[in-house]
Amino acid sequence: MTIDAHQHFWYYSPVRDRWIDDSMTVIRKDFLPKDLKPILEANGVGDCVAVQADQSEEETKFLLKCAEENPFVKAVVGWVDLCADNVEVQLEYFSKNKLFKGVRHIIQAENETFVLKPDFQNGISKLAQFGLVFDVLVFPNHLENIIKLVQKFPKQQFVLNHIAKPKMSETLDEAWVKNIQILATFKNVSCKISGLVTETENFEWQETMFKPFLDVVVDAFGVDRLLFGSDWPVCLLAAEYQDVLQIVKNYFINFSKADQEKVMGENAINIYNIKR
Repeated sequence: MTIDAHQHFWYYSPVRDRWIDDSMTVIRKDFLPKDLKPILEANGVGDCVAVQADQSEEETKFLLKCAEENPFVKAVVGWVDLCADNVEVQLEYFSKNKLFKGVRHIIQAENETFVLKPDFQNGISKLAQFGLVFDVLVFPNHLENIIKLVQKFPKQQFVLNHIAKPKMSETLDEAWVKNIQILATFKNVSCKISGLVTETENFEWQETMFKPFLDVVVDAFGVDRLLFGSDWPVCLLAAEYQDVLQIVKNYFINFSKADQEKVMGENAINIYNIKR
């Protein structure tokens, strides 16, 4: 069964969701499990992983409620203030809910040295004892310090989001390629094939644009550490759900059925410890 390892839910709030600017009017509305379920069913996708879009514990509680009320939402990657003095208490609190599988911080909005801060690294050091994944949302310029972070925490499972958001409308950036290759040498790092269509100029794309970038991550991580994610509803800025799914399916069409199943679901089950 296919699992979408990366999507979001929200009740749209103009104040909270200021990141949704005037170029993103198509997603300036509510997106809830009842909206996603028929889309998943129509595309043969069974389950999903809900990922935070707002940095608040209210967001984490909201996503856990969504998961509790909708059995197809198998896991939640929420937000906890990893820099807080009481981070361990908060992680313990949320981990009582077995659907809480990971934490994400929007590092792309921080400076390049944020992940080297002692208080942030203290928070990262507390995740493994609760069996929690850390989802890594960054731009390419953050990768060098992400490598330093990952190197320091070999027992922590990391999942790179959106292949680190290289600019898809441009040729391969040598620094991105090199850093992806280095990052992938750490076996505790996996990578989501997600967010491709929205990293294009003016949200305009052709499927052939993505192949060089996918070649890099497949060569670096291998099929055992790659996960399909739609990034719904953000993907709607540039494509329909079925388009995003088809891009990935078409790329892997000549891979073995076993390898396709890993990327399209099995790896997500293993990495996020999803109960079926």
